[in-house]
Amino acid sequence: MRILVTGGIGFIGSNLSKRLLSEGLEVVAFDNVRREGVRQNLDWLHGQHGSRFHFVHGDIRDFEALQKAMQGVSTVFHLASQVAVTTSVADPREDFAINALGTFNVLEAARQLKPLPVVLYTSTNKVYGGLDHIRVGERETRYVFEDLPQGVAESCPLDFHSPYGCSKGAADQYVRDYYRIYGLPTVVLRMSCIYGPRQFGNEDQGWLAHFVLTALRGGHLTIYGDGKQVRDVLYIDDLVDLMWDAVRNSSCTAGQVYNVGGGPSNTISVWLEFREVLAKILGKLPSVSFDRERPGDQKVYVSDVRKAQQHLGWAPKTGVEEGVRRLIEEWGSKLVAAQAR
Repeated sequence: MRILVTGGIGFIGSNLSKRLLSEGLEVVAFDNVRREGVRQNLDWLHGQHGSRFHFVHGDIRDFEALQKAMQGVSTVFHLASQVAVTTSVADPREDFAINALGTFNVLEAARQLKPLPVVLYTSTNKVYGGLDHIRVGERETRYVFEDLPQGVAESCPLDFHSPYGCSKGAADQYVRDYYRIYGLPTVVLRMSCIYGPRQFGNEDQGWLAHFVLTALRGGHLTIYGDGKQVRDVLYIDDLVDLMWDAVRNSSCTAGQVYNVGGGPSNTISVWLEFREVLAKILGKLPSVSFDRERPGDQKVYVSDVRKAQQHLGWAPKTGVEEGVRRLIEEWGSKLVAAQAR
């Protein structure tokens, strides 16, 4: 079986590619190599699975390159995207070209194949906007949904906010509609905060990894807001399990949308609670300063993951502390090795 992964050497893409290769499959990773650090992931994949791993240096805005890379595939995992809200505000045209037009290119290239491949798209919880219609309460260390103990379900009204929310939301709806109009078996995952090894977190994206790396390096963090904002976090291995299950069970999942995150059992406030986990594992914390909230930031986001549980029997297996400990062990050993060279 030949599988295409767009964004195949990024954080999620490299972990997914590794899993697929370990299953004995042939993987084509399509990536423009723009993200810092991803060449390390490329070398890692080549070194472990050179014969069945194929890399194509390409951009999803290039329709002809996508068509060529997609030949002979049975499944497409479409992960490539522009990922930062701040970048989308600074350059909305490029954000649209990558997220909306790029996804349209993927769908059109897939639609021309016979038989039709399964297409899985990684969307975002940002399609729900600021969730202003949901009551939020404040506790000592966190904000909470007062009326949604299970979190945000897929039936929540869409409310695209920011150019990033609009471009990802437009792509989300295109992917969903290509099942209804063309019969292309598509699956949409609206994801919350994903973290784990091979992530190169920064201030604009991948906050948990960014906080861990800053703490390991003894750096300084800026917390936007009061640090009580709550997110449900999901370890990468649990996400990869779901992605693979979703395409293998496309007779059930085709045309469906799933909210995907750690769910209510894996929530944490971004600083007032997360700092306790860091201190427990590392024994130290970075220096911190606070700044005003950024536009579009949700005070609380928690995924209602019951639909994925019902359809696929999936549930997160990795708790927050265990996942953070794994990430710290991964990056700690890399930093030690780098300092020794």
